[in-house]
Amino acid sequence: MPEPTREEVDQMTGFVVLEFGADWCPHCQAIQPHMADSLAKYPQVRHIPVEDGKGRPLGRSFRVKLWPTLVFMRDGHVVGQIVRPAPDEITKGFTELFTA
Repeated sequence: MPEPTREEVDQMTGFVVLEFGADWCPHCQAIQPHMADSLAKYPQVRHIPVEDGKGRPLGRSFRVKLWPTLVFMRDGHVVGQIVRPAPDEITKGFTELFTA
């Protein structure tokens, strides 16, 4: 799937989590079980994994510097952004998506 543009992301409705990272990144690999658990609990959340890298426009538009970076959005607006999250931070991010 091609990377969406920032304009496309900003126009998305509902709950969206962008996950910036790389397949080979050990930090990214480490959060996968926690992401899978959270996504299973919140099936209404659209999960968009973004293979990030130097000069990639979508990552730069969110000021991504370290992986993984999770961006929680509701109706095109950022409600939270966490970098190299611990499992409890992932849980909190999903919870705040619905309460913020």
